[in-house]
Order: sequence, then C-alpha cells, then structure tokens
Amino acid sequence: MKLINTKNKNYTQVFHIFTEEEWSKTSKNFNKNIANFFTGKKHEIFVNAHEEGITYFIGLGKSTLQNFEIQQVAVKFSQTQKEKIHAVPTLFFADFMNEKQFEEFAKGLLIGTYHYPFEKNHPVWDSKFELHFENLSQKKLDNISRKAEALSNGQIACQEWLNKPANLKKPDALSLYLKNLAKKYDLKYTVFNRKKCEELGLGAYLSVNQGSAYDAAFTILEYKTTAKNAKTFGLVGKCVLFDTGGISLKNPDNMHYMKSDMGGATAVLGTLIYAAEMELPVNIIAILPITDNAISENAFLPSDVITAYNGKTIEVLNTDAEGRMILADGLSYMAKNYKTDFMIDLATLTGSSVRMFGDTCGAMFSNDEELKNLLIKTGDKTNQRLWNLPLWDVWKNDIQSDVADLKNISMKPIGDCIVAAKFLEQFIEDHPKWAHLDIAGVAFGSVGYAKEKAATGFGVQLLADLIENYH
Repeated sequence: MKLINTKNKNYTQVFHIFTEEEWSKTSKNFNKNIANFFTGKKHEIFVNAHEEGITYFIGLGKSTLQNFEIQQVAVKFSQTQKEKIHAVPTLFFADFMNEKQFEEFAKGLLIGTYHYPFEKNHPVWDSKFELHFENLSQKKLDNISRKAEALSNGQIACQEWLNKPANLKKPDALSLYLKNLAKKYDLKYTVFNRKKCEELGLGAYLSVNQGSAYDAAFTILEYKTTAKNAKTFGLVGKCVLFDTGGISLKNPDNMHYMKSDMGGATAVLGTLIYAAEMELPVNIIAILPITDNAISENAFLPSDVITAYNGKTIEVLNTDAEGRMILADGLSYMAKNYKTDFMIDLATLTGSSVRMFGDTCGAMFSNDEELKNLLIKTGDKTNQRLWNLPLWDVWKNDIQSDVADLKNISMKPIGDCIVAAKFLEQFIEDHPKWAHLDIAGVAFGSVGYAKEKAATGFGVQLLADLIENYH
C-alpha cells in the first residue's frame, strides 16, 4: 500500500470517512438516497456504485472516539470489504482527520486484511493500491506507511503463529522460522538444545521439555541499535506450542484451543519485527523457551522436585502449571546474563485471569511504579488494556513447600494468577523493574476474521508503543 499526497486525477474508488457529526454537516452535499441508508454510526458501511466507479462511506461514530477506535473501524472495514476493494489509486476523504488518526486508519486497513491461513494476496497489500490523502505532507505519509506496514507485519506474524494447527508448528518448524527471521533482520540468534540446557542447569524448563519427542529449543533473539545510551528491554514470552496439561491432563473438550499457549512468545515475536523494521533506537533481548507439554513415559510427574536455573528447588504439584516453570528459567537466565532496564514477561498463564477479566484486559503484576503506570497508560492508549493486581508477600505463604523451596501451585482454589505471579517473582533475581502480564483471556478469543476462537494479536501494539515511546 502506498500513501500519496495528491488528488490530481479521476478516481474510480473513493473512501469517504465520517463521524456522525461530520456527516450531519455534509450529508446535504450527497445524494438524498445515501442519507436514507448512512448516518455515520460506528462501523457503518455504505457502498455506492455509480458510473464513475465505487464510493465507500465509512462511519466512525461519535467525534469523541479514541484513536484506537479508528483502527477498529478500519480493521472491520478491511475484513468485510477486502475482497471487493480494487488495487487502484483510491481517494481518501476525511478533512477532519489529523496525522495520528489517519495513521490508525492505515494500520487498521492493513491489519484487517489478515485471514487464516494467511496469504498476502489482498488488494490492499498490492503495490498498485494507492491511498491518496492531501491533508498530510508526503514525508508524513511515508512515515505513516512505514509504521503501518511494520506493525501489520508484526501483528500478523503473531496471529499467524498462534493460529497454526499444532502439527504445523512443531519446535523445529518454529526454530527454522526464527533462524530465518534473525538473518532477515540482523538479529543475534542463540538456541540451547537439551544437552546444553542440562549443562547450563535450566532444570525448570527441562522438566517440561523432558516429556517431549522434540529436542529443547531455549531460544534467545537480540535486537541491537547503534544509538548511544539506548534503553534495553528484556522480554520473556511463554512458548508452549501445545499444552496437553501433561500428566495432569486437561479436559479434552476444549483442548484444541491449547495451540494458543504460545501467546506470550508471539507477542514478543511481533514486537521484535516492528522494532527491527522501524529501526527503533533501543535494545531488545527476547527469550522464548520453546517446548510442548506432552504426555510420555519421560514426562515430569506430580511430586517431582526440580532444581531451577537459579538454584531454587520446586515441588511440582500440577504438571499443567508448566508455563511458570519455563518462565522461571527464562526470567532468571535473563536477569543473570543480561543487563536490562526493564524486564517484562508475557504468558497465556492461568484460567484464573480468564475467570477474573474475560477478554476485557490482561492481568498485570509489577514491582515498579514507573513501569506499572507506563503499561497501564499504554494499554489504555492501544486498547490492549491491563489491570494491576497485588504482589503482597502474604501470597508467598501459599507456595511454601515441605520438600523444596517452592511449590508450583497453591492448593487453595483461589487467586491462581496472583500465586503464579508471586512464584515468578522468586526468579527475577531482584530486578528492580519487572512486570508479569497474564494474557490468557485476551490473546485468543472472538475475532472478526474467524468463526471460532482465534488469535487477537494482543501484546504487539502494547509492547511496540511502550518501547517506541520510552527510550
């Protein structure tokens, strides 16, 4: 998609964007029949075919709408009309739109082209598709185009990998993709197999991986900038490619959704793509502990006592609490081997967070007020919202073990997302600026492009905006 500052030609395709207020001011300038079917309400679309071509009337709703709502409208418009849109120069009419609003529309237009299985075969991706908008300079339009494409590339990669069926995203397939991605974006790529993990003492991660038919792939991706005094963000993403629950087997009724248990990792992946394409002046260290949680004669068992990377011992009471096991080693490895200004982990971790918040927001835990406030503010801005929950020491009492330093779950049927966060806190090695995001309810759910639950892309815009605007 090209964004061009001109309207010096005849157009066979036009996008007219209106809020309800703008439409009430200008509707008299259009055919009266259009006013009978279009009012400018949010997500309203009216298609007017005429001799000169086709005009799309797109409603934004109230003029008080937030920028992310403009993106939502563009996503839905693109999802529902993408097969009808032609790869031709298109005039964009929205005189009231400022630079940021138009940027959000451009982002949504590209993100909305996603469908599963994904193929870049829609007109909006075609280089012949030109969106002509004279309100902004060509320099600003070029920047918007770059940002929109970088974000859509990151978010669509996130959605695509989360949506893949389990048999199409085995550890070796994902590792090959990441290796090629590292070459494309000049990222430093490191992976530890099972033997190397044993040498390093990544025992918590290996306890989950030991039941797998596939070798360990504890993966580290590093994006580095040439900018001086750049901030460094450490990101750890839960990457369980399929979660059976292990010996503590999940209910089979909805187990097919467990292909989504790598939502933290895919959010990190999308963020890396955005940062690399935008050449952001930051450093990013990303750790993805890749594995599945399988059932086999080698699978770890309830009552096992595991020694984690930082030397702490863990009594396993439930093998379906595997995410916190691999994150424990990911966090402690990050903290011990890299100097980061912020350390954030993301995970589709607990049903507790789903029962608490549904698909409205993620559960957030942090030991730093600045990071906490930044994440809340950025979540509100991007509509990838977070709600802060406590890390009080009273919750640590619930994971004290008779035979180890910690238990991997509490035996109480309450507050598991808080218990999990308190468990993870024991592995951050006193990092002063850490946040844990439990995104189990928001990474995978109802979407406009699929009949069943599918990937939302949650986390990519949250992290991308946070990193881009804090350096």
